[in-house]
Amino acid sequence: MNDSNKILFRQFVWYMLIFSIIGLILETAYCFITTGVLESRKGLILGPVCPIYGVGAVVIIAGLNRYKGNKWKLFLMGILLGSLAEYIISFGLESLYGSRFWEYSYMKYHLNGRISILYSLFWGILSVLVIQIVKPLIDKYICKIKYFWINVLILVILVFDALITIWGVNVYIERVEFGRRKPEKSSYFESAKYDFEEICFSNKIMSATFPNMRIIDRNGDEIWIKDLINK
Repeated sequence: MNDSNKILFRQFVWYMLIFSIIGLILETAYCFITTGVLESRKGLILGPVCPIYGVGAVVIIAGLNRYKGNKWKLFLMGILLGSLAEYIISFGLESLYGSRFWEYSYMKYHLNGRISILYSLFWGILSVLVIQIVKPLIDKYICKIKYFWINVLILVILVFDALITIWGVNVYIERVEFGRRKPEKSSYFESAKYDFEEICFSNKIMSATFPNMRIIDRNGDEIWIKDLINK
């Protein structure tokens, strides 16, 4: 396995998949332990993944692998790099959807609700664990995967899931915020597409998958989408 700071294609794919799954498990467990509520913390509609952790892991590994011999420097740089990545992704998702998938305004010491000191510390801890323990273990096994098509297939599935999620979230927000209705005069394709969206991206499915999704109203206030559904 290449020991340089460069990430090979197969490493990128498996890091994205494995850390997205691990992140989902950890966040779901943390939510249940701290609130007593067992709810979806998924980032995509289809797969059991939370991509923020996959992206964060790739950024951390690419940027911090050079510090693997110094735990404290790795910890501090992990705080900075992980927080920066989380802030940028939060801003990007809100710009794309007009919605927030996570929000930390209820916590002490946050920055615009996008990052908080507690989760920044988590990024530091995760950086040490990922670089010094988890990455070497993963590399040990993925180097044995000889079939290139498996890596391509995993990436295609993740991209497909991401595109489906973008589609579903846009339909969900449009329906809840603007009262989306079926066109009276529409072609067979348009009618079939609408029916498909209403079944696969129903309020029940979307609110269960993304229970903490919020939108920003015209006054700049955050509103929980599930509250709009209940009105």
